[in-house]
Amino acid sequence: MTTTGRPRLEPQQPERTGAFVRVAGFVVEEVTKDACSGHLEVGPEHHTPWGVVHGGVYTTTVESAASIGASAAVAHRGQVAVGLTNTTQFLRSITEGRLRVQAQALHQGRTQQLWVVDITDDGGRRIAHGELRLQNVDAAPG
Repeated sequence: MTTTGRPRLEPQQPERTGAFVRVAGFVVEEVTKDACSGHLEVGPEHHTPWGVVHGGVYTTTVESAASIGASAAVAHRGQVAVGLTNTTQFLRSITEGRLRVQAQALHQGRTQQLWVVDITDDGGRRIAHGELRLQNVDAAPG
């Protein structure tokens, strides 16, 4: 926390994705200023009581992949990008496997960005699709 009581925000680095993202199973493989890709390992630990992967896993992955990429885009300005709106569509239910995650910038403005994220299975079928609108904010000093 800063002296103003606001959380300290620092530019995101791919190797520092945070414990929550790691526990969810998202592994970042590549980050550029307009894309972020990786994979997601899902299994019984991600299941709902009905035996399929919980939608929150996909929502978390959409938010994470887009935020990591968007923050990389503004890091040179001493900023990070924080999610404002996350819309995730759940297209297929699955129980386990390795999923591909691909986030791509649609718009990168001075104050806001819009990213799309696709999560696909080994056969290339879309499991989930999301859009994340982000705000570029100054990272807290020090």
